[in-house]
Amino acid sequence: MKNLLDTFIPISLDEMSDIRLMNRTDTKFVTTLPLLRQLLEMARDSYRVQEIEGNRLANYYTLYFDTPDHAMYLAHHNGRANRQKLRVRAYVDSGLSFLEVKTKNNHLRTNKKRVVAQHFDPLHPDYDYFRRSMTDEWAEENRALIRKQLRGEHLMLPKTENNFQRITLVNNRKTERLTIDLGLKFRNIISDRQITLDNIAIIELKRDGLQHSPILELLRQLHIKPMGFSKYCMSMAMTNEALKQNRFKPRLHAISKMMLLT
Repeated sequence: MKNLLDTFIPISLDEMSDIRLMNRTDTKFVTTLPLLRQLLEMARDSYRVQEIEGNRLANYYTLYFDTPDHAMYLAHHNGRANRQKLRVRAYVDSGLSFLEVKTKNNHLRTNKKRVVAQHFDPLHPDYDYFRRSMTDEWAEENRALIRKQLRGEHLMLPKTENNFQRITLVNNRKTERLTIDLGLKFRNIISDRQITLDNIAIIELKRDGLQHSPILELLRQLHIKPMGFSKYCMSMAMTNEALKQNRFKPRLHAISKMMLLT
């Protein structure tokens, strides 16, 4: 994958900050690594790849929290329009981590609020981080975020963690961003069950809804169709069979089939 990415023209983080998608729509796709390679080969003349300090594959770590009865997971599973997620997202290469509350409303808009996650090391994750955020002296900014943004009860437990690598592409006209996540590894913190999605790539297209998207035509040519994929929900469904997951079964079945393809 690295050799293929080296054929793209790079775009810096500073240039990325100039991109403003004022009428943004988000669409996810799930595919296999062989199809992803075909897609990248077809897209390299129309897209640039984000490069930070010479790296074009960025390492990510995420720790998710939920209520004891999995209220956030079930809200997503049951199709509730208004739902939230609480996580610590770490950009491993840069050493930056953030405590984040993601809220989706009934207009299908996602709002993300975050603060720097002080004293969090993704290489040695603190699974007690939420409790410490509510009690320790240094965590006042964390508490302010939680009290202002998080709805419902504030008893939250660590549920799952994941690691993955991300490619970020920008089209030449700078009207869309494409993130591609691969090498996904899920671990259920309670059961210690682990799942690795070696052959799977998650593509998310973030674009101005009024603009032509070069990648959409390429995705159609490769028969890569839109598919919702929440890393938290999929990790919970894959590592905890006791959870309700009827609505996710077609997606889980499709991913299982992809895992068998090479």
